[in-house]
Amino acid sequence: MVNYWFPGDLMLSSSATGFRESPLIALGRVNPLLGLILRAGDLGIFVASGMLAFAVRFGSVEMGADYMHTISRGVLFAVIVLNGSSLYRRWRGRSTAAELLKVMTLWPLMFCLMAVYALAMRDGHDTSRLWWGGWFGLSITGALLLRMAVGAAVRWVSAQKIDTRISVVVGANPEAQGLVDAIRRDDSCGIEVRGWFATHADRGELTGAPMLGRLDNLGEYVASRNVDLVWLALPMRDQAKIAFALDQLKHSTADIKLVPDLFGLHLLNHSVEEIAGLPVITLQQTPLLGRARLIKAVEDFALSTLILFMISPLMITIAIAVKLSSPGPVFYRQQRVSWNNKTFDMLKFRSMPTDAEQKTGAVWARAGESRSTQVGAFLRKTSLDELPQFLNVLLGDMSIVGPRPERPVFVEQFKNEIPSYMKKHMVKAGITGWAQVNGWRGSTDLTKRIECDIEYIENWSLGFDLKIIVLTLFKGFINKNAY
Repeated sequence: MVNYWFPGDLMLSSSATGFRESPLIALGRVNPLLGLILRAGDLGIFVASGMLAFAVRFGSVEMGADYMHTISRGVLFAVIVLNGSSLYRRWRGRSTAAELLKVMTLWPLMFCLMAVYALAMRDGHDTSRLWWGGWFGLSITGALLLRMAVGAAVRWVSAQKIDTRISVVVGANPEAQGLVDAIRRDDSCGIEVRGWFATHADRGELTGAPMLGRLDNLGEYVASRNVDLVWLALPMRDQAKIAFALDQLKHSTADIKLVPDLFGLHLLNHSVEEIAGLPVITLQQTPLLGRARLIKAVEDFALSTLILFMISPLMITIAIAVKLSSPGPVFYRQQRVSWNNKTFDMLKFRSMPTDAEQKTGAVWARAGESRSTQVGAFLRKTSLDELPQFLNVLLGDMSIVGPRPERPVFVEQFKNEIPSYMKKHMVKAGITGWAQVNGWRGSTDLTKRIECDIEYIENWSLGFDLKIIVLTLFKGFINKNAY
């Protein structure tokens, strides 16, 4: 069996029956048993907390139809929000504090969405506010205690040295060093690195693990010391050395995992999968595939419909103000680039006279320019000119959250000037994004903006989107770099 492991990301195993998730959950995805415990526990606590809050509030266990329906709908929201986030991924690879912080972020977002739905649909909106508060408090406390208990149990099992696996590393490079450091940091992973074997392709030495010899000594050492796990940290171009190491281990029953030396490559959402029965290593791909793409589409449709319903009076008022401010249409259509480099017409409330770009052509918006109308200047400063883009979301051209789209003429310019610039087009363009809530908007450092966009793509989840939306409400509209 040969496994492929990418530092800081997922590890998948190859076998005769295809690929499966590794049981080494500290360095890969969450162990199925732990995942089941946490998922079932969260839903059980969620439902039980609603019932307990009702009993405390009204002194009865006989719930009315409104409360039962609200809890039932809440389960659906919980499944969508929690499973759409990274809450259940790589659980043991994070500290308990990180897990608790994630719960304290997702729970308020989930209850806010439930409350907004109840008010908008007038379905269960008249249930007791005290009951809602009790339900929230009891459920989030239960979820936090569940993770503290599971974390304590995992640490206890690891402290007893139950099922500790002995491993060795072949090769020395930054990927191998990252592997050794990750194992040493995580006391609960159940893996011990005894040392490493040197090859001619090494790029330095490993710290934190002794050198056990050359590659020629690997087979004998593994057989005589009952090694459970061998990490091959070798360059992917050096297939001869990989084949030699596998030949050394042809009589061994140890698991063998390839830690490919991808020196110099810029990877995005890399993974291992099986296509037509053959194992392939994906070096770059969009995160919005399969279930994730469906979740993103549902999120965009549901939230954009709700938001448009709520802001429609404001949009009508702005439209009248734009029409009165200067001759011309209410909306300004501008070609932008989105997912897979496809262009679309992005909508804005018109903020400039209709002939503003006839002489200058496409120019980058900068501080101090005077092309905007008085109404338009206010709309730009407050980002209210962007509101029509929720219509673009409904049309499927954009997402609510994603990298901000740029005009084709600037895309052609920046793609050769800024490393990895075009990778932002691996997802739909967004109204708001991780770069914008971190202050990188307007005439700011494009490199920093692209770094934020790539960080968003690498870590996409429903919870991350909701976090960005909440941050936008507080600091995404009015910004000193908006003009």
